[in-house]
Amino acid sequence: MSDQLKQALANRILVLDGAMGTMIQRHKLDEAGYRGTRFADWPQDVKGNNDLLTLTQPDIIKDIHRQYYAAGADMVETNTFNSTRVSQADYGMEDLTYELNKEGACLARAVADEFSIREPDKPRFVVGTLGPTSRTASLSPDVNNPAFRNITFDELVENYTESTKGLIEGGADIIMIETIFDTLNAKAAIFAIQKVFNEMNRELPIMISGTITDASGRTLSGQTAEAFWYSVRHANPLSIGFNCALGAAELRQHIVSVSKIANVFVSAHPNAGLPNEMGEYDESPADMAGQLKEWAASGLLNIIGGCCGTEPSHIKAIAEAVADEKPRAIPEIDRHMRLAGLEPFEVIQQ
Repeated sequence: MSDQLKQALANRILVLDGAMGTMIQRHKLDEAGYRGTRFADWPQDVKGNNDLLTLTQPDIIKDIHRQYYAAGADMVETNTFNSTRVSQADYGMEDLTYELNKEGACLARAVADEFSIREPDKPRFVVGTLGPTSRTASLSPDVNNPAFRNITFDELVENYTESTKGLIEGGADIIMIETIFDTLNAKAAIFAIQKVFNEMNRELPIMISGTITDASGRTLSGQTAEAFWYSVRHANPLSIGFNCALGAAELRQHIVSVSKIANVFVSAHPNAGLPNEMGEYDESPADMAGQLKEWAASGLLNIIGGCCGTEPSHIKAIAEAVADEKPRAIPEIDRHMRLAGLEPFEVIQQ
């Protein structure tokens, strides 16, 4: 599968799916809809736990995957963005973590295989998603105590280890560390993934997608796009990129930055513009596709998709817009020391 993936990436720009949460909201599920039969007597509210729908409403999740593949996506993400113990603790469902990841991957795998069998010249891939968790290892949640942390690196490793095992055993082709706003969280995920690979004697491609949180051009933990790449490049990922927080217009400059310095594939899945006063996203499929076509024509992209506010109509428009564009050529990068704090630092011998 890795060879198939790399061959596809060499030939064309691959299309990732769009937002899962946006599609789930269309169903207007109530508390009973989230609980299903299995969790009818659960002692606390679970509405809003979208990952739980993998177990209680699997047909809805499969249909969302199916809509994205039908729209032209080559890759869909598992419904596991919050399937870590620390995130599921909000609902008292920590012990479901492994099952959520395994079943989430199984659902996407089944739909991917449907399309791959139907169209063998266009194989479909399953991206096992590891979200950022609801905690940050670099920053204190208490403004009165800057030294306080509500999670440790080792705890994050434990969380990501369990989730990664479930994704692999459920049939994921790729593991993606997604929407990372804290590089230390990303490093914990990388450590956990590689630990699982060693234990299982099996290795999958890794995608890493960070988040530039606002107009400052930095992640929440303070790094620029270039510094973020230098901090995670030791993972030898399949791709580096950014998603969420920004629309295409705002994200472009950061994709340009990493496309120049990364000797791996580059991915992006921006929001459908910036949220309006009601927290909704207004950018149309045509508007978004027009911007991303220019990115592709400028040689910036290997993988493109959508994040918050994007639907199958957005993915269809994007897929059509980039279909005839050549994928970004991976640049030759000189060998020298590259370090990063909040800013990138290069040691070049004169």
